[in-house]
Amino acid sequence: MNDEKQPLLTGPNTPFDNAEVQTVELVSSPVTIPIKDEKTTKGEYNPASERCLEHPTSNFDTLIHLLKGNIGTGILAMPDAFKNAGLIFGVFGTLFMGAICTHCMHILVQCSHELCIRNQRPAMSFAEVVEDAFAMGPVSLRPYSKKMKNITNIFLVITQLGFCCVYFLFVATNLQDTMRLFGIYISVHTYLALLFPFILALAMVKNLKYLTPVSLIASIMTAWGLVVTFYYILQNLPHTSKVKAFASWHQLPLYFGTAIYAFEGIGVVLPLENNMKTPEDFGGWTGVLNTGMVIVAVLYTAIGFFGYLQYGEHVLGSITLNLPKDLLAQSVRAVMAMAIFLSYGLQFYVPMNIVWPYVKSKLTSEKALEHGEAITRFVLIAITFSAAALIPNLSSIISLVGAFSSSALALIFPPFIEIMTFWPDRLGKHDWKLWKDIVIILFGLTGFVFGTYASVKNILTLT
Repeated sequence: MNDEKQPLLTGPNTPFDNAEVQTVELVSSPVTIPIKDEKTTKGEYNPASERCLEHPTSNFDTLIHLLKGNIGTGILAMPDAFKNAGLIFGVFGTLFMGAICTHCMHILVQCSHELCIRNQRPAMSFAEVVEDAFAMGPVSLRPYSKKMKNITNIFLVITQLGFCCVYFLFVATNLQDTMRLFGIYISVHTYLALLFPFILALAMVKNLKYLTPVSLIASIMTAWGLVVTFYYILQNLPHTSKVKAFASWHQLPLYFGTAIYAFEGIGVVLPLENNMKTPEDFGGWTGVLNTGMVIVAVLYTAIGFFGYLQYGEHVLGSITLNLPKDLLAQSVRAVMAMAIFLSYGLQFYVPMNIVWPYVKSKLTSEKALEHGEAITRFVLIAITFSAAALIPNLSSIISLVGAFSSSALALIFPPFIEIMTFWPDRLGKHDWKLWKDIVIILFGLTGFVFGTYASVKNILTLT
């Protein structure tokens, strides 16, 4: 191996909301992390012990990144999700959704570890896990391994561009609402157009190293905005009888889409676990993953419950739009809008990292290669701009992205991966894992179909 640093995890590992992309690097003088494991003493390959990490992360670092990867614009939409579920159903539904999503994250990590052992590889990305699971699964499905990898990448691109679209629209709507206080009344489409060159400039940054300080500033802004938001929604709360305990059945698919959008942080799991100093601490009942997801589920449930209770049926797609018109509340809108704006570059990195290698392989002339990347970036940003302009309703687009792509990545792919990985004789007594995974897949497919249908219908109704 030459002395040049090379990425251990090739390609993007996923979509994650408002999260910093982690890169694990091989170095010429690697720091090998020793892992005490019974399997290692027996001579079995241990992926964690083979990882050469330049800067391995501690348990606390990983927990912070996990929280950051799950807490973004989705949390601000939870009161709107509760409006479509009802107060009581929203509480239990959100906690149930959090438990299912966390379980699927564990599935992904376990299957990745198993496939790494079989192939003697130190780490794998989401799409690589899908490919290898199908390549080693039932014989009849093995020829589809490459196609499944490509489908996974397509969903990753759609999900991440959907996040970018939500970010675009979030900044524009909050900016529009703030400027009305100064007597400036212009359409959200105008704000989108005004934001386009600034977003384009931010997304043209190719090196993640330059986006790290930007991400840190965005995280601080987000934390401050959430604290002030809680301050407002906890003031003079009405009685719970003032809002619906259970919403109508036709609203539940919209709730599902918004909730799964908020919880869709499964993509951050593998790169975080792969980059840990002590990856054995990631799983387990009291591990980093469960600790982080309990915090996330409690936060989502709290802001959804109190936000809906405070504003009832008048709650909007982002809780920041419901805050009063005083200076502190307006500063929250401005700060959250700026934080989301600064996070656009990180969100855009993932789809660009998937699409550009494919586009590059199709270019032949030197001139095309010279300008191809910039043009590809422009086209992808223009797609998010166009989608935001066509669907200028924040709650509808969040629900659509969640129901269509997030449900596939968070609820459908992981159980499929587990079935393929442990097929046919390692699915537990009486194949209980198989039946459990089938139930999760059916739940995900139900949300996918009905959530997408309800979201599209809602968009068409509003437009």
